[in-house]
Amino acid sequence: MSEHHGIQAVRTGGAPRPAGAYSQGVVAGGFLFTAGFGPQGPGTGEIPEGVADQTRQVLRNVGAVLAEHGLSLRDAVKVTAHLQHLKRDFAAYDAAYQEFFEEPCPVRTTVGSDLMDILVEIDVVALLPGTRTPG
Repeated sequence: MSEHHGIQAVRTGGAPRPAGAYSQGVVAGGFLFTAGFGPQGPGTGEIPEGVADQTRQVLRNVGAVLAEHGLSLRDAVKVTAHLQHLKRDFAAYDAAYQEFFEEPCPVRTTVGSDLMDILVEIDVVALLPGTRTPG
């Protein structure tokens, strides 16, 4: 991890390396923000077939970044998901997604996007331990 002005970059070999000028994750303000991850396998770059298996790999990639900072998907409070074929693939994506989350589930936004040779991309915001929430 590197730090600048209280912002820490999170890096792990358990998720695909950045394909551009961005961090895999950043810790700031009591949260860990992940980059948007596709379904590429770390190290291999292999992409599974079908939106369900791609969703599972994406969430494993995101989970690896969270784990690097001692968190899990259970700590996610906000999920943003992009589907190449929103109408066609939503049900299969949602079924695979549900395998990784339990109540209370994080809030989620799922949109259709023009993705580059993948069917799904997901990023999350996770709450760091010891961070107080109102109420």
